[in-house]
Amino acid sequence: MRETHLPLPYVGLIAGTRVALGAGLGLLLSRRLAERRRRGVGWALFALGALSTIPLALKVRASTAPLQA
Repeated sequence: MRETHLPLPYVGLIAGTRVALGAGLGLLLSRRLAERRRRGVGWALFALGALSTIPLALKVRASTAPLQA
């Protein structure tokens, strides 16, 4: 089993990337707004969430250590 210690701000950043990814995907799949605006904002949010996940995932992986008995 592995244990990860992350400061609270990192947890908030990780949650924020998930929100941006989900909101972007939701806009891309919805039909509520005008298509041009919806696609532009949807892709921007999706890209922001996806690209900001990479450095955060590397930070989590670096801070993961084996659990000591």
